[in-house]
Amino acid sequence: MQKTILITGGGRGIGAATARLLAQQGHAICINYASNQATAQAVVDDIQAAGGQAWCVAADVSQVDQVQALFEFVDRECPPLHALVNNAGIVAPYARVEGMDVARFQRVFATNVMGSFMCAQAAVARLSTSHGGAGGSIVNLSTAFVKTGAPGMAVDYAASKSAIETFTIGLAREVAAEGVRVNAVRPGLIDTEIHAAAGDADRASKAKDFVPMKRAGRAEEVAQAIAWLVSDASSYSTGAVVDVSGGV
Repeated sequence: MQKTILITGGGRGIGAATARLLAQQGHAICINYASNQATAQAVVDDIQAAGGQAWCVAADVSQVDQVQALFEFVDRECPPLHALVNNAGIVAPYARVEGMDVARFQRVFATNVMGSFMCAQAAVARLSTSHGGAGGSIVNLSTAFVKTGAPGMAVDYAASKSAIETFTIGLAREVAAEGVRVNAVRPGLIDTEIHAAAGDADRASKAKDFVPMKRAGRAEEVAQAIAWLVSDASSYSTGAVVDVSGGV
């Protein structure tokens, strides 16, 4: 029986690359998006044109009622849930800490931390054998910024992803005996649209010399790591954080 993988923030960048790859591997895909329906629908159209099953659903993962509605959609419309990819995340324009207001911190943490927490909570309720589930996988997205703290740029974003790594380890140990594996991927400099959101659209080309491999990564390379963690090939891995960072 085909099973569903839910990918939050799946309309572009790493999320879209992951959706396409996992669909090619035979999974049904449910893509969540916050506001850009056109990009999410384009990914769905690509998957369906290739003979796969896919849906897209609007939901702000920082809002508990919308997370609940998202998972109820999956329950109602999709094959049984097998995995969650907590990819949805935001970054604000680069700034020093003293230039960040509290509202900015709250927005970043609401989406990046609380959103991942609430989605994982809902996934465990469906996947855990202690709740009658068949087991499955959760993959969270971190960032190589956790190694440096992103000074002068995105300390708030780096801190939110540090929280995600700790959450990954704790939840992994909590549900390890219940058939649910929880891991994270830690991308480095990846050539996606997120740099424009931070006000530095050319960062992937400008910063590549700081990467030991002397290039930015591609979203498809991160997707390969996520797909491995979702698959049975990683069946003895839980609580792991996999670097996809070109050596950073």
